[in-house]
Amino acid sequence: MRKLIIVPIVHTPEDLGSYLPAARKQYVARYGLKHWHQRLGMVEELWKGIQQRVLALPLDFSKTRLYQDGLPECGRELEIVEELAREGSRNHQLLLELVQRGAMLMGTESLPLLMEERERLVKQRVTQKRRAEKEDGLYDELIERRDEYIAQRIAATLQDGETGLLFIGALHRVAGKLPKEIATCNLYTP
Repeated sequence: MRKLIIVPIVHTPEDLGSYLPAARKQYVARYGLKHWHQRLGMVEELWKGIQQRVLALPLDFSKTRLYQDGLPECGRELEIVEELAREGSRNHQLLLELVQRGAMLMGTESLPLLMEERERLVKQRVTQKRRAEKEDGLYDELIERRDEYIAQRIAATLQDGETGLLFIGALHRVAGKLPKEIATCNLYTP
């Protein structure tokens, strides 16, 4: 049997990399500096909770594969995670801790699809309508293609008797795209 535990995540400011200054400026302009600091505190508390729950799971880490939203299948996965962990990403620090316990880090996403999304973000200003769609939880065709790739990647790499941990953002809908023989559950609803 193959099992996948879906770990819903909130991206930390460090996960934004070079986009952080622009994202901070836009957020502060819209909600104010006080709310920015409150958000940082909430994100930190969320990650403390995620870390506690994940580390409390009764897992044989030698039979655990780690799949990460935004981590391309590229042969440099560990290097990318180590760099983001050094920059302060709680998400990537947790991934490193799990790797140190014996879990296998997997490239999860298609590099061309991630590059397409990056290009879209660079070129496109988000309109009010687009922002409202994201807030309503709707996801566009590019995220759907990313989800298809992630599901195929998990199906191809998660072996019988193994458990996968999928760290994934709220807009994604991967579970419904997985083969039926992969049992899924959410970290918060086992």
